Amino acid sequence: MPPGPVLLSTAAFFSHPIAASLRLAGECGFTGVEVMVTRDRDSQDPGRIRALADEHRLGVGALHAPCLLLTRSVWSPDPIAKIERSVEVASDAGIPVVVAHPPFRWQRAFRRWIEEDLRGLEARTGVIVAIENMFPVRAGRWGFAFHSDHDLRELDHVPHVVLDTSHAAVGHHDPIDVRRRFAERLRHVHLSDHPGGSWDAHLPLGEGVLDIDAIVADLARSGYAGAVSLEVDLRAAMQRGAVRELLVAMRERVEGLLEVGSRPARTRRRAR
Repeated sequence: MPPGPVLLSTAAFFSHPIAASLRLAGECGFTGVEVMVTRDRDSQDPGRIRALADEHRLGVGALHAPCLLLTRSVWSPDPIAKIERSVEVASDAGIPVVVAHPPFRWQRAFRRWIEEDLRGLEARTGVIVAIENMFPVRAGRWGFAFHSDHDLRELDHVPHVVLDTSHAAVGHHDPIDVRRRFAERLRHVHLSDHPGGSWDAHLPLGEGVLDIDAIVADLARSGYAGAVSLEVDLRAAMQRGAVRELLVAMRERVEGLLEVGSRPARTRRRAR
């Protein structure tokens, strides 16, 4: 089974209205988006999400719960309430996947909820909640683990997971090895490049050290059927006035790699 669509994450335009982000996604040839919930009211309203997506002929492949520090006041400071509200919005808007961050180490009630109650929520709503791999925050030689899963072992009990390639690189993990570890539990991918240091950068594809072609080809060969979401930092491209060209180039590159990689081996050899 070939992977799902290549999505554009609205996280790339965090401070912009999602109406503008979805319009740009449609103009750049994307067939779908991942909507990050922000303070923008449209990002919190299932009716508006659906209307904007329909206007630009886009599917919405995932909804990213408001897990960032800048969205700590959106809906509730309680992480469980944030996920429950995100699932409600996703269900109403026909979005199949909610992306969420894992508990911080001190959020023991949240961790118990994931272990004991999350499957019930998914069963009642039909919405999958997938938890991202995160990373240690480094200062010099030292790494501080705010999230409890940067070493990946803490995610072994989670039924559905997200592979974020930049987060994997910060944690000194090969994204292909992470994909293999997650195996059939992998439900969503955040694809970006990384500069090779200790900071989460989400570089555009081809601007870092990751072997993007190998990562995408591995996904295609593995039987992964979920979406691949481009979650990239576009600030430098905005300053150059080159956002559209970059988005089209990244989309076409990933779509081409997924198409070739999902073909039978004999067909791939002939295509070369």
